[in-house]
Amino acid sequence: MSVEKEAGRLYIVPTPVGNLEDMTFRAVNVLKDADLVLAEDTRTSSVLLKHYDIRAHLESHHKFNEHKTAEIIKERILSGLNVALISDAGTPGISDPGFLLVRTCVNEGIEVQTLPGATAFVPALVSSGYPCDRFCFEGFLPVKKGRQTRLQELSSETRTMIFYESPYRLVKTLEQFAEFFGQDRECSVAREISKKFEEHRRGTVSEVAQWYRENEPKGEIVIIVAGAQPVKAPKKSYKAEE
Repeated sequence: MSVEKEAGRLYIVPTPVGNLEDMTFRAVNVLKDADLVLAEDTRTSSVLLKHYDIRAHLESHHKFNEHKTAEIIKERILSGLNVALISDAGTPGISDPGFLLVRTCVNEGIEVQTLPGATAFVPALVSSGYPCDRFCFEGFLPVKKGRQTRLQELSSETRTMIFYESPYRLVKTLEQFAEFFGQDRECSVAREISKKFEEHRRGTVSEVAQWYRENEPKGEIVIIVAGAQPVKAPKKSYKAEE
């Protein structure tokens, strides 16, 4: 009589965004115990795994192949494998591959465990000095189609806004913020979070744009933009009935 093998699990494992010491004990143990580790870039992740003496089998899972591999990985988990997904830095699924695989596994009834851990926008937000009780995460704006429409929609957003951006597009993006949000809108640009040369540049979007015109930005960048001031509704006046 054959016994049906119990399905494995999918683990979502955050990795450091800068300092390797930001790795959690649990993350190391999960990766050591996993039958398979999926990485956005195996060359980048190999450095991390070697640092912690993690010898798990490593395969690539990135935005160019995730549509094809999600179903294959699902079947391997159903066959009993425990699979861990990591990205180059931070938490998979947050502006990184992961969503499609998680959705595929959830729809199949596979247990998904996401470990708490590093993600770049949290320290950038908290260090900005802007309200962080309510915020909206926008990640990377559309590069071309839909970009101006989205900026127009966000111009009246009252919550603190979070954006990811490439150093090559940073100045252009800040100039567009000045155009759509106003030159005096406050912002904080966090660069190289958790690394040796971590930097937080605060001021109006115009001031910060000017700084980076004169000082070429490098590294990973998070932009925190203060929300718009709420528009107060006019007070209603009530006339006494005669």
